[in-house]
Amino acid sequence: MIPFSPPKIYQEIIDEVIDTLKSGWITTGPKTKQLEKDLAAYCQTDKAICLNSATIGMELLLRWFGVKEGDEVILPAYTYCSTANVVLHCGATPVMVDSNSDDFNINLEEIKKKITSKTKVVVPVDIGGFPNNYDEIIALINSKEIKDKFKANTEEQKKLGRILLMADAAHSLGGKYKGKPIGAQADVSVFSFHAVKNLTTGEGGAIVFNLPKQFDSQEIYQQLNIKSLHGQNKDALAKTVKGNWRYDVIEAGYKANMTDILASLGLVELKRYEKDTLPRRKEIFELYERELSKEAWAEIPISKTADKESSYHLFMLRIKDISEDKRDAIIQKIFDQDVSVNVHFQPLPILTQYKKLGYKMEDYPVAFDNYSREISLPVYYDLTNEQVLEVCKAVKNAYLNS
Repeated sequence: MIPFSPPKIYQEIIDEVIDTLKSGWITTGPKTKQLEKDLAAYCQTDKAICLNSATIGMELLLRWFGVKEGDEVILPAYTYCSTANVVLHCGATPVMVDSNSDDFNINLEEIKKKITSKTKVVVPVDIGGFPNNYDEIIALINSKEIKDKFKANTEEQKKLGRILLMADAAHSLGGKYKGKPIGAQADVSVFSFHAVKNLTTGEGGAIVFNLPKQFDSQEIYQQLNIKSLHGQNKDALAKTVKGNWRYDVIEAGYKANMTDILASLGLVELKRYEKDTLPRRKEIFELYERELSKEAWAEIPISKTADKESSYHLFMLRIKDISEDKRDAIIQKIFDQDVSVNVHFQPLPILTQYKKLGYKMEDYPVAFDNYSREISLPVYYDLTNEQVLEVCKAVKNAYLNS
């Protein structure tokens, strides 16, 4: 069977992990700190912090910015649940917005309609790895009309003086926007290194900082580091200095740090990312495009424009003029041919948790239309060209026989 997205594990990664195990330092230490430096450089940003998931990265940022009960955070209805769950964790309200019809990302005009004096953060999600319209969103939140609505309740909010732009870039490490890597656009961007991502550390994530000059990225890094270690003001590496054992706990933080074992995978992956991983994923996308664009019923996902280039994370095929039930039947017939596919994502208002809170799918018709016709095809480094053609054949057969 052709799997959907197995991780890429090769000897160099195994050797690096063994080196870590033999080093005597397996929790947060020198390799985690090195990965942070490498990521910041790769994304052309001031600073990065590595954590044990992208989800906790988003929650720590919301808490750092002072998001609380009574506040609102704008995000797409079409995203994975983590984007909204972290807002609920902070006691705030997720304000959902419909999608674009040409890609899967959040709709700018719908964002504008939903902004109120309670809005503290906007969270665009680079669905499938394809970048959002960052300049347009930045222009919106910096416009006088929108800034005049903003009500600052914390020192960080007063210092920024506007809505925070926090990119959920879980899919888009390596994507490009107007010639710059994703991470260099929003105030803060959060990446995922989960097992199915382009770059994996097994589990893990990172935040990169791109805040205006009135903010000190090193200071924010220290604050988030403390939040990620139960509020402890020294990490294990800092306590290795002779006589530096005493620490304080200055807040009730979380256990969210990345370990050097995980960072070992990331260090090797990042070195190979531009020259090896991304080019291969792009080749797979291009082969899918070549084969499936021959079919009148196939709607090919956008992966590159004059201003944007995807990270080639998900090949999100849409089938024209079908229902959700027909899509599901096609998926079953693809599986019957020993090919694994997936759907990204079930929009939030479909899910029980968000139904209970009163969100209704009919309020987001474009998101539902995109979802109801979407099938994610396998994309991973070791997928051969022959297997890509097998996947295409399976999809075509399933469409014709469903």
